[in-house]
Amino acid sequence: MTMSAGSLGTAGQTQNIKDQEFIRSSRAMIRWWLYGVCFLILVMVVVGGATRLTESGLSITEWKPIHGVIPPLTEAEWQEELEKYRQIPEYQLINKGMSLDEFKFIFWWEWGHRLLGRVIGVAFFVPMVVFWASGRIEPWLKPRLVVGLALGGLQGFVGWWMVASGLVERTDVSQYRLATHLTLAFIIFAYLFWIARRLAPHGAPPADTRSALLPVGWVFTGLLFLQLFFGGLVAGLNAGFTYNTWPLMDGQMIPSGLLMQSPLWLNFFENVLTVQFQHRMVAYLLGAAAIFLVWRTCVVTDAKRIRLPAFHLPAFVFLQMVFGIVTLLGFGNYTGELSMHQLGVALVHQGFAVFVIAATIDYMAALKGEYPIQN
Repeated sequence: MTMSAGSLGTAGQTQNIKDQEFIRSSRAMIRWWLYGVCFLILVMVVVGGATRLTESGLSITEWKPIHGVIPPLTEAEWQEELEKYRQIPEYQLINKGMSLDEFKFIFWWEWGHRLLGRVIGVAFFVPMVVFWASGRIEPWLKPRLVVGLALGGLQGFVGWWMVASGLVERTDVSQYRLATHLTLAFIIFAYLFWIARRLAPHGAPPADTRSALLPVGWVFTGLLFLQLFFGGLVAGLNAGFTYNTWPLMDGQMIPSGLLMQSPLWLNFFENVLTVQFQHRMVAYLLGAAAIFLVWRTCVVTDAKRIRLPAFHLPAFVFLQMVFGIVTLLGFGNYTGELSMHQLGVALVHQGFAVFVIAATIDYMAALKGEYPIQN
C-alpha cells in the first residue's frame, strides 16, 4: 500500500511542526539556564567587590582549583593557612600581628569568592552536557557554548594571575590585572546574556532599521566597556577613597596635576587623580551617548520592542551615576575601615553595572532579532 503525495506532504508538515515545537521548548530551557548562570555572575561580581573592599583577596596564597574547595577544618590547618599569609608583604607591612579570628574574616570572603567561581563552572558545564546529550542544543549553538565554557576557564586563570601579582613585592594586586579580571567577568555576562536574549522569540526589525541603529548601539557598547575597565582601575588603585567631592575635584572642574607622571600615558593608568577624573568624564559621556541613542532610535523607528529597551538605557546609566556619586561622597568619611553603609553602597554601584550591561545587550538583541531556526 502506497501513500499519496498529499499524505506524505501532511506527514512532513506534521513532523516539521513537531521539530519546531521541540526547538522552541529546547530554546526556552537553554535560555532560562543561561539566565540562571548570568544571575550567578552578578552575585560573583558583588562578592568579588566585597572581597576587594574588605582587603581579603590575598588571604589565600595558593591556587588549588580542586583541593581548594575544602576550607581549613582543624585548628592546625587554620594556623597553617595563617602562616602562609604571614609570608607575603600585605601581612608584613600592613596586617602584622593579625589575630587568627581577624584572619578568618578575610579568609572566608576570598574562599567564598573562589567557591562561587567553582559553582558557576559546575552550573554551566553540567546542564550543557545534559542538553547536549539529549539533543536539545542546535548545531550552530554548540561552539558558542563551548566558547562560553572556555571564557569561564580563562577567568579562573586571570583571577589567579591577578592574585599572584600581590604575593611577592606588592601589598595589593595590580590594578591592570584587577581591571582585566573585572572586565572579563562583564564580558562573560554580556556574552551569555546576548545568547539568551536572542534565543527568546522576537522578530527582527527591517534591514534599514538595523543598519541605521546598530552602529550607534555598538559605539555605546564599546564606550560602556571602556568605562567598566576604567572603573576597574579606580578599584585597583583605591582611587575612590580620594577626592571625595562632586561635581568638583580638588576644588576644580578640571583639577591640576592630571598629567604629572612621565611618560604621559602612565597617568591614565597609575595617577590616582587622572584615573578617577577619566572615570567621571566617561560617565558623563556615556550619559550623553545614552540620550543620543534614544533620540536616534525614536527618529528611525516607532517599534515599541526597540524603543522600550532604548529608553531603559539612559535611566539605568543615570541611576548608576547616582550610585557612583553616593559611593564617592560616602568614602569621604573613610577612616581606614569601611562601615556597613559604605560597603553596601559601593557594592550596589559595582553590581548595578551588570544591569546596565543587561539593558545594553537587550537593546542590541532587539535590533538583531531572534536566532533563525534552522531545520
